[in-house]
Formats: sequence, structure tokens, C-alpha cells
Amino acid sequence: MVGCSAKKDAFLNRGFHSMTTKYNVLYNGEKAYLAGLEQLNSNYEDDFSKQLPVEPLKVERLGLPGMSADKDSSPKEFERAEEKAVKAIQKHSMLIARQERNKQIDDAYLLLGKSRYYSKRFVPALEAFNYVINNYPTAGLINETKIWQAKTHIRLRNEEQAIQNLNQLLKGSKLPNNIVEDANTALAMAYVALDDVDEALKYLKQAVETSNNKEQTARNLFIIGQIENSNGAAKESAEAFQKVINLNKAPYKYKIHAKIENSKSKKEIESLIANTDNKKFLDKLYYQLGEFEKNENPENAINFYKKSLENSQRNSLQKELSYEAAGNYYFNKAQFETAGLYYDSVLNIASNENSKRIRTLKRKRNGLNDFMLYDNVAKTTDSILSLVEMTTDDRVSYFTNYIEKLKEAEEKLKEKVTTGSSFFGAFGKKKNESKSGKWYFYNVQTIGFGEQEFKKTWGNRPLEDNWRLSDKTQLNFQAETNIAQNTLNVSGDKKYDIDFYLQNIPINSIVIDSLRMDRNEAYYELGVIYKEQFDEQELAKINFEKLLGFNPNANLEVQTKYHLYEIYSENNTEKAAELKQDIITNFADSKYAKIIQNPELYLKEVDENEVEKYYATVFNEYKIEQFDSVIQKSDEAIGKYNGQPIIPKFELLKAYAIGKKEGKDAFLKALDNVAMNYPNTEEGKKAVEVISLIKAKI
Repeated sequence: MVGCSAKKDAFLNRGFHSMTTKYNVLYNGEKAYLAGLEQLNSNYEDDFSKQLPVEPLKVERLGLPGMSADKDSSPKEFERAEEKAVKAIQKHSMLIARQERNKQIDDAYLLLGKSRYYSKRFVPALEAFNYVINNYPTAGLINETKIWQAKTHIRLRNEEQAIQNLNQLLKGSKLPNNIVEDANTALAMAYVALDDVDEALKYLKQAVETSNNKEQTARNLFIIGQIENSNGAAKESAEAFQKVINLNKAPYKYKIHAKIENSKSKKEIESLIANTDNKKFLDKLYYQLGEFEKNENPENAINFYKKSLENSQRNSLQKELSYEAAGNYYFNKAQFETAGLYYDSVLNIASNENSKRIRTLKRKRNGLNDFMLYDNVAKTTDSILSLVEMTTDDRVSYFTNYIEKLKEAEEKLKEKVTTGSSFFGAFGKKKNESKSGKWYFYNVQTIGFGEQEFKKTWGNRPLEDNWRLSDKTQLNFQAETNIAQNTLNVSGDKKYDIDFYLQNIPINSIVIDSLRMDRNEAYYELGVIYKEQFDEQELAKINFEKLLGFNPNANLEVQTKYHLYEIYSENNTEKAAELKQDIITNFADSKYAKIIQNPELYLKEVDENEVEKYYATVFNEYKIEQFDSVIQKSDEAIGKYNGQPIIPKFELLKAYAIGKKEGKDAFLKALDNVAMNYPNTEEGKKAVEVISLIKAKI
């Protein structure tokens, strides 16, 4: 009772408040802080395929005043630790005559700053560290506080200030090893942020000389190995990874990945797979085998990628990489529909939707949607037009064979149903009579396990086509094309009637011309997708050449020939010269002829002032809420000024007009299109920011 006053500078008062702060409030705060740190580390997953960050803390958006931190919520234990630190300061601070008499208060401020740091609220964290440095210059933890202050400056993009402060700290004499190691690690972190690889490497090497913190030392050594490898210093890289392997008390995740990095052959990876200690890492090891095989033996590689997926225990970054690698395998084999399913799997489990890798994959996946749309149109119209061009006898013969095959297929199906009737009779038994059996659906426990695993990966999905996709708006192909109008629905009593089929073949010249136009446009779009998005020049060439065989209209013909000219310019100068002359002679007034004759002059003809004035006109229409006109004129400008720097501006303006006209969902979709197609522009970054703000409000 006598010592509880914080206003008296007496021995009893100082002892009471110091002891209460240390063993009560701060003790509980430290426990909460350590629990939060443990949870943060367990939730963090490193991408060992890229250079590791020096500090394992994911920060996507700074927590500046007036802005929330990124959507990855920090453990609540840090809030509790902050509360305890604040309580210690408010209740037990003994600031008497401008001097703090409670020696534990600087510890409370340090705990406060660290808790805010890991909550990604870097500005208030910096305030706490600055307060300690300015008011407790002789505190026992002053050096540690200076390091935390420097790390916070780095997070706030003040790397130069951090480097200056840390160099000043290292000039001090008789610094403990842990302070030297942490200061050098923080310096490396600053130089990594500045993209100064050589300086980062220098300080990482200095940090590992003390090796006080085994986990950070293992991490620093691994990063040294990665940097040396990217610099082409194979020997130094292998030595760094070997040091990780030999480091006592280093976390096993660093050791196993160092072994993977140093492995030179499949046999070494296979020996790691055979080691039962590596069971937790089988997904990574099988993935690595796939990486070894993907160039020389892709058929083996896909099997290893699938084994990697089979051994993935949870949705993780490695699972994303394995799905993506499998998708790339089918993509490279031009099996785009199968590739799309694997890419869907990545997008459904992606932990960071805004990462560059995922945005690129989304863009690629959207290209596949377009591909499947036009491929469907091309196949359907080709099929119908081939019937149109047949003679009557050929049509009768074709449908006679078709009906015969239909009957054979139905007979085989009836036989299967008959022979399997007793087999499927098992479903008529009571539940307790069918709890075991070799077939999957006889075993109730296996069914339950399968349901849990499915829900863990996919969540609750309705029983419908394309169930893998959460957003199926882009897959409604037939609703988006005129081909749906030409799709024949055959009832049961008509499917064996030849006359029924013959009567439904289009004979109207307008309908037939429309089908031909749809087919030609589909082949053109397929060629462009192969050429521009998939970089499949041979497949693009096949589609363009096939299109020219259909005698398309002049506009489509010149565009097709120009694309072929660009393709042939790479490896067939004779054919390219032939196409060049064709375009210049027969399409002299087209922009393609002008581009071929004088590309630099043609580009200059697009007056930048004219473009800016046009944009200003469209923007004024947006301000007076003429949204339909804005959308239409933006589309026209995007086509007219294709390739110009102003295109992202029109895309973003169009997205805002769509949002005003059609609502939030359409706005988000339009913004997502801008973010994916123009990720490195100011407009793309603005789109990402607006998407994040809208989702945060939701």
C-alpha cells in the first residue's frame, strides 16, 4: 500500500513498480508476444523456388495512417501483448522530474513496438522505438531497440536512414555477438530492399560469422547460396548450401531444401525419397524429380508432378506449384482444356491472389477461356458447313452411319446395365449390411474421409458441370455466340429418323453466310491467341493458313496475312517477302501496308496530342454520366490506338463507367481485367488498390 504510488521517488516505490511491471504485466505480455510469434512462423510458408526474404514476414500493403494493413490478419496475441505493454506504461511509469525511475518501462516500450511491428502497423511501431532511443539512451536494451527501429525504417521504405543508423551502431565497441549478427542481418535486409545484391551478400556473410541465432543463420546461409547461384558462382553456392546441411540445430526445412539445391542427379533425389525421415517433404521431392525430367522426358515429369500432388498433405505453396507445373505440361502439349483444369486448381487454393505469379496465371487462364470459346465455334461451324457442302447422297450415307453407331453404343450400354444389375443391387441393402468391401463406395469410412478431403480442398460445391470453377460466367460459351441457335436438340423418337436430320441442315443463304462469317472470325481469333498469348507460332500459322483457304472478306484477309508475315519473318524470309509484296500491292491503303513500308513513320502519324484530346473528351462524358457513350468510345479507342501508352487509361475509365452502369460485381470484374492486363502501369496498380478497398468494405 505504501509503495503503490508512482509519484514518489523512494526505494520501496521503485522496487514495487519495477517488480510488478516485470513479473506481472510484462511477463504476461511477453508470453502473448511469443505465442503470437510462434503462430506467425507456423503460418508462414517460404517459397524456396525464389530468393528467400531475409525476414519471414509477408507485407503487401503498408499500414500507414488512414489505411488498414494488408488483408493477412496477424495473430491476435500481438494485440494482447500490446495491451499489456500499454498497461505497464500507464500504470507503472514513474516519470519524476523528467526522468523515468522504473527501469522496466523501456522494456515495455520495446515490447509495444515489436507487437505493433508484427501487426504490420509500422508507423506506431516506429514511434515506440523512437521514444525509447530518445528518452532512455542508457537502457539495457537500447542496442536491440536501435535494430528494431532500423528494421521498421526498412519496412517504411526508408532504407538509407536504416543503413546510416545501423552503421553508427556497429561503430560502437564491445558489442555482443547477437547484436552484431542482428545488425548485419538488418543491413542485408536493407540492401536487398534496395536491390544492391553485392552489399546484401557482404553483410549476410558477416552475419553468419557469429551464428548466435541458428534459425536466422540457416536462413542467411540459404540466401547466400541462392545469391551465389544467381551470380553464376556454382562452387560458392554449393559451399553455402553444404554449410546449411552441416549446421547443428538448424530447422530441417532449410537442410532438406539445401540438399535439393545441391543434388545433381535423379538418384540423389530418389535416395532422399527413400529416407523415411523425409516423408513430410515427399511433395517437394517428387516435384524436384519432375523439374529434372521436364525438358528431356516430359512424360515422366507429369507423373512426378502428380505424385507430388498425391503426397501434398494440405493446400500449400508447393501444391500450387505442382498443379501449375502439371498445367504447363498439358499447355505445352496444346491440351488446353486439361491445362485449364489444373490452372483452376491453382486459383482455387492460391494463398495470395495478388501475387505476380497468380495474376499472370489468371491472365493465361482467361486466354484459355477465349481459346475454348472460339475452338467450340470453329468446330461447330465446321461441322455444320461440311454438311451444307455435301450432296444429298453423301448426307444420307453420313447420317445412316451415324445412326448405326448410335444404336451400337446404346446396345452396349444396355448390356452393361443388365450384367451390372446384381452388382448395383448392393445399394438396396441396409447401411449396416454394406460397411465393408473392396469397392470405394462400399466402405462408409472411406466415403467419409473422401468427403472431408474434398471439402478441405474445394469447399461446398454444387453438383454441376465445371464444378471446379467458382466463377463460371466466362464458360457460358453457347449463350455468347450465335452457334447456340444452330445446335440441334434431338428428342428420343427422332434420333433414328434420317429425314429429321436432313430437314434441319441449313439451306437459307443468309444463315449459311452467317455461319461462314462466325467460322472465319473464330479461326482468326484462334490464330491470334496461339500467336500472341500462347506463343505457339506453328499452331497459329496452321489456323491462319486454313482461314485464308476459306476466302475471308478483305479486312480479315489483310489482318491474317499480316500476322503470317510476322510469323514467317522469323524463319522463312522468302515466304515473308511474298506476303509483304501481297499486302503492299493488294491492300495499299491499309494500315498494315503502311506499317510494313515505314513502321516508324506510321507510329508517328498517331498524334499524341490528338489522343490526349480524345481521352479528355471521353472523360468529360464520364463526368456528365454518359456511361454508355464512354464504354463505346473507350472500346473504339482501345482498337484504334492499340499499343499506345494511353490504352490503360481508357481501360480504367471504361471500368469505372461499367461500375456506374452495371454495379459492384461488374465493376470488380472490369477492374480485375485492368489489373491483370496492365500490372506494371499506374492504372493497373490503381485497379488493384480499388479492388482491395472494395473487398475490405464488403
